Amino acid sequence: MQRLLQCEAFSEVDPFDRFATAILPPNLPDALRRRFQALARYTTAAAGEAAIADDDVAQMVFLASGATKLVAHASQGREQVVAFHFSGDLVSVPARAAHAYMLCALVPSEFVTFPLDAFLSLARGEAAVMDAVLGRAMTALARSREKAITLGRKTAQERVASFLVVMAERTGKRGGSPHDSACILDLPMSRRDIADSLGLTIETISRQLGELRDVGLIETSGRSIVRLLDLPGLDERAGHLPAAA
Repeated sequence: MQRLLQCEAFSEVDPFDRFATAILPPNLPDALRRRFQALARYTTAAAGEAAIADDDVAQMVFLASGATKLVAHASQGREQVVAFHFSGDLVSVPARAAHAYMLCALVPSEFVTFPLDAFLSLARGEAAVMDAVLGRAMTALARSREKAITLGRKTAQERVASFLVVMAERTGKRGGSPHDSACILDLPMSRRDIADSLGLTIETISRQLGELRDVGLIETSGRSIVRLLDLPGLDERAGHLPAAA
């Protein structure tokens, strides 16, 4: 078990307890909970560091705190940001094959990692655990489908608007006053990360954010804060279908 590094950004709650609360049913037999705990490895990573040292074995990773990007490495130094993940997410990180995958921290982050095959073998012994894992997998599949549409069929502005709408759903916070309906994003990823994720250039990301700002849909502050002033308007710019009546 790797020694958990001390960092002020980390919660005092034990990472495995956070995993257990999110994934394991409260009535799970103590013996099975101990088997999950014995299988778990606790790690931390500073911003820019990898969460997993060994990419030869597929891993199931619970992000106990922080934010990450899952990056696929191809030949000639090329890489693609496959997905962003946030506190509470359960992430399947494939073993090295046609591409090498790296789960990289965007901010100081804590992880609970399991060898994937051993984790699934334990999960199959308890229906409620498998249901939780399947639910997370279905959510990830839905996001992958949406991203495939975004990359394959959408314009640059639709891609950026789609990204902001998704971030609002996953990490957005409402404004500080009852009369402020804006959704506030504090984005942990860089403009380059966003560009790599959306198949665009950094300059295009900046230009599209500027256009969305000019039409009154968003406000920006510094490199990370984005206030979404009109989510329905962003939905429309993202090319989404209107909500059913």
